[in-house]
Order: sequence, then structure tokens, then C-alpha cells
Amino acid sequence: MTTPNAAAAGTWKLGDLVVNRLGFGAMRLTGTAAFDQGVPRDREPSIAVLRRAVELGVNHIDTAAFYFSSTRSANELINRALAPYPGDLVITTKVWPGRDPSGQWWWASPEQLRGQVEENIRQLGRDHLDVVNLRIPPSRVATSITEHFGALAELRQAGLIRQLGISNATPEQLAEAQAIAPLVCVQNPYGIGSPAAGQDLLRSCGEQGIAFVPFFAIAGAGRESGAPSTDAEAVTAVARAHGVSAAQVRLAWTLQQGPHVLAIPGTGDPGHLDDNVAAASLRLTDEEMTLLSSIR
Repeated sequence: MTTPNAAAAGTWKLGDLVVNRLGFGAMRLTGTAAFDQGVPRDREPSIAVLRRAVELGVNHIDTAAFYFSSTRSANELINRALAPYPGDLVITTKVWPGRDPSGQWWWASPEQLRGQVEENIRQLGRDHLDVVNLRIPPSRVATSITEHFGALAELRQAGLIRQLGISNATPEQLAEAQAIAPLVCVQNPYGIGSPAAGQDLLRSCGEQGIAFVPFFAIAGAGRESGAPSTDAEAVTAVARAHGVSAAQVRLAWTLQQGPHVLAIPGTGDPGHLDDNVAAASLRLTDEEMTLLSSIR
């Protein structure tokens, strides 16, 4: 059996940082479900998953300081598992949302973003952050992000951040951010069955040379709770035809949306990790892509 390798998906540049298009999301490292919704995972298996991911060619890890449960922190696990970091490893994080030590959510003011950036730097044990996404609150999808993105642009000028991105954004907010500073990625929810508006933004990013980084590509409407126990018949039919899992089909479909599309599936399970990375080499036919794209 061939060992899966993330490099099979090809590469993309986040500014001056080259990453394999199949990456890894850290949200599920801390427990069986996101944040405090599940049972905390044992520390050593989570560390082993991170090390295995790098062995399988993953050089792009997506995380956040608010990825923690009552006893585990994703950033600290990454630090423990991978420092000193491989020279080609790119770590992306997110700011604006935050959680206090008890787990309660809060949203940072522009002035508080520096503290969030510095906390990520401390937890990860780095001197700067490779990529920081401004994660826009659901309540702000129709409002200006100028003050918050401008604050991150100043931190980039100060050397604390190498590249910038935005997350959960609209096309208008993308244009607003671009008027302030260069950005290398847009990280939005997207996958099989997503509304047409998501496809429009994905296409626009490709035309502008910006990476589009979907989250919940496997979970879909399940979001933080994870993928449903049963999948759409079209997805399972394509999976049976290739002898692969439904999750691999969803990831392969996502990656085939364009060379600028990345994937960051997350897991704390070694078997799921290998399965996800194997999607890097799965190629769907044009007919299969059309069939899966018709799901709504």
C-alpha cells in the first residue's frame, strides 16, 4: 500500500510561502469535538498526529489561540510536537474572536488585536506569525473591517506578521482589505452543497491569485460538530466507485475547484489523518465533478 503524501495535491504560494495544497486543521486536536463540546484527547496521541502529518508531507497547519478545551491547547500541542519547526512549515492562525481562560467568547477591538497576535506567538514559540487571518464575526458580514484589518496591517509592518488573510468574508470586505494591505488568502466555509455565492468568491480569488481556503469542507452543515453519519447518495456512489471514503471524495472535489484552492481537514485520529491526506492523489472525472456540484 502506497503511503499517502500531501504533495500529491500540488502546491500554492501564500505570498512568498510555498505550501502543499492539502494541509491540516488543528481544531480537533484538543478533543473529540471542537472546544469544550467533546471529551479531551490524550496529549501524546495528538502530538503523534501532528508529527505524522508532517511525515506525510503536510507543511501548512491552520490553528488559533482559541482552539482549546479544558485541558488542551492546539497551539501548545503544535509547539510541543513540532518545535524546532521544519523550515518549510507554514502555520496560519486567526484573530478577532477570543476566549477567556474559562472558555467564554469575546471579540477583540482593533487595539486588542496586538495582544491576540502576541499570544499566538507565545503559545507557538515563534518570533512572528507566518499568516494571520482576520476572522470576521457573523454579525459583521455587512459592515466595515477597515479598523481591524488596518490594525493587522500595522502589525505586519512591525514584523509580527508575515502575510495577511481574511476569514468568513464577503467580496466587499475582500476589496476593502485589499485597499489597505496585500492579502494572500480568504478562508471561508465551502464544500459540496455550498450556495452559489461561495463559488463566485472562490472564482474571484482565483482570478486575483489569492488562495481560497475552505473550512468545513468535510463537515458541511455539521460545522464544529463534524460530518453527518450518513452522506448524500451521490457522494457515497462516487466513493464506492473509487473504493475510498466519502470524506476523501469531498476533499478531492474541493481541491479540484481550482489550483488556488487549499484544504485544511482536521482530525485527532491517526487513521482519519492518513485517509484525509490520501485525498491529495484522488482525481475525480468531469462527470463525477458535475454530479457532485449539482448537490444543493
